[in-house]
Amino acid sequence: MNLFIIGVFFRYNMCLLSIFISILLAIKLQPTLITQEKQIMKIAIVGAAGWVGNEVLQEAKRRGHQLIALVRDPDKVTETDIEVRKFDITDANSSLAKAVSGAEVIVSSVSGRHDGDQTIFVKAAQRYLAELSDTDADRLVWVGGAGSLKVAPGVELVSSVDFPEDYKAEALGMGRALEVFQSSNSGLNWTFISPAALLFPGEKQAPYRVGKDQLLTDEQGESKISVADYAVALMDVVESNLYPKQRIGVAY
Repeated sequence: MNLFIIGVFFRYNMCLLSIFISILLAIKLQPTLITQEKQIMKIAIVGAAGWVGNEVLQEAKRRGHQLIALVRDPDKVTETDIEVRKFDITDANSSLAKAVSGAEVIVSSVSGRHDGDQTIFVKAAQRYLAELSDTDADRLVWVGGAGSLKVAPGVELVSSVDFPEDYKAEALGMGRALEVFQSSNSGLNWTFISPAALLFPGEKQAPYRVGKDQLLTDEQGESKISVADYAVALMDVVESNLYPKQRIGVAY
């Protein structure tokens, strides 16, 4: 008798389970998609009026971030929806903390090409490491150069025979800035992003690859990336917070 009752009870529950499964199939129950809302950040871009800096500014704007353009000449940034602040990283009397006030992330796109002073890279790196600790920003993404990337064991691109002489001083200055970051004990979360050997004007063209200290080349032995895709790669790093205290290279 007891076995009979147990059998009936078992068949009854199996029937309920079958009905439940049928209902789920009938309403075509789909798995829940877990989506993470994109975080909107306030980003200060030093050198936002320059070639690369402005491309990064436009890419960050397309992604909906709040932006502060830090430039020597405020008239060069005309967008009304971007906050523009006058700032010169080479002016020791200017307040970096005031310039980046309110920003969570700093993107630095400085160049010595304007006045021929290639010491700007080391000076800027030293200022960031020393002064950003007094601000709300705990993240620095640096627009780097390709000259310090390795083309062979112990051999940097800047040392190769084909490296343009006109850009050698700038490449060496940028390499020294990288050494400043790498030798620092600062708690600043920095990332140094080197482009391919050829950074050319152009729109987004293809997926990029990420490397470390080696120069990335394609199947034809070429190392290149458009400035638009470089800006995409940089903003991907900003949003993902990957590669803390590292130098990376990006190229096709």
